[in-house]
Amino acid sequence: MAEIKAPVFPESVADGTLVEWHVTEGQEVSRDDLLAEIETDKVVLEVVAPDNGVVTKIVKQVDDTILSDELIAEFEAGASGSPAVRKAAKESGVDPKNVEGSGRGGRVTKTDMANPTLKADSSIKSDSGRPVAESTGERTEKRVPMTRLRKTVANRLLAASQETAMLTTFNEVNMKPLMDMRAKYKEQFEKRHGVRLGFMSLFIKAATEALKRFPAVNASLDGDDIVYHGYYDIGVAVSSDRGLVVPVLRDTDRMSMSDVEAKIREFGGKAQQGKLGLDDMTGGTFTISNGGVFGSLMSTPILNPPQTAILGMHAINDRPMAVDGKVEILPMMYLALSYDHRMIDGKEAVQFLVTIKELVEDPTMLLLDL
Repeated sequence: MAEIKAPVFPESVADGTLVEWHVTEGQEVSRDDLLAEIETDKVVLEVVAPDNGVVTKIVKQVDDTILSDELIAEFEAGASGSPAVRKAAKESGVDPKNVEGSGRGGRVTKTDMANPTLKADSSIKSDSGRPVAESTGERTEKRVPMTRLRKTVANRLLAASQETAMLTTFNEVNMKPLMDMRAKYKEQFEKRHGVRLGFMSLFIKAATEALKRFPAVNASLDGDDIVYHGYYDIGVAVSSDRGLVVPVLRDTDRMSMSDVEAKIREFGGKAQQGKLGLDDMTGGTFTISNGGVFGSLMSTPILNPPQTAILGMHAINDRPMAVDGKVEILPMMYLALSYDHRMIDGKEAVQFLVTIKELVEDPTMLLLDL
């Protein structure tokens, strides 16, 4: 008999919540099959089968608090699940996981499969994937328990607004030069590098250059100390079903645009599948949030402490802009920089944002290091 334990949590994670079992007692599994999910205040961790065998006993139940390396189930390697249940499932086409079990610990028996009672409909789920009750009257409502991740995000955002001297400056950027460049080279870029050319990679490269010129924007506050970072780790805010997550691109000054595009694509896939790990989201010296993908025209992004600034990108809309004394209809994006005024002066913040604007409006400046 072997033990199935929770993963070893890093020091920054005290405990987690068991949010879902993907197996039942007595179920036969294969090596690396997903058994359970444990949600911490940062990520969702998966527990997989250590070998082929059977989950003989489930020790921890859904909603239980789980400690690092704690026993959650017992497992017998090499064993087989009930042949009768497997045979009945094959003949009926009914998955035992969807059947109410009458055996010990909810185990599905041969009798259960002969006259299966399907589990209650779970189409209405909470953020954590657990079913919630809903009234059947005309005026319906549902109560959804907030996930650990969403609670943590909420607390951090609230703390940022209460504990920092946050201020936001805005500017507008003409996106036509960048859009023309993308239209001209996107096919060659994708053919050469195997990834699509998007706008985010150039904004990240422009932000990296601006951070080099204004070190205070790349710094963080640690108590009464100012920590100036000699590296550029930019977090990209990503929306997922479980809440807002911010995976971090490391050493962006050393990354090519294709490297950036590939990493962003990887992070997006991981976020939607709940596969982002703690290493993906640890650290970060600056953050970019792109509300424009959802249609936001203008917003005030909230700081991600202990970082001292965050850049907000928005939707691209055709708008009248003054060009050489004439009004032209051009694709325009509003940019917003929220910053901690305790650390960054208004002059620095405005100049930082103007630098990004200039680099985006004339991308050749990045190539020529101007």
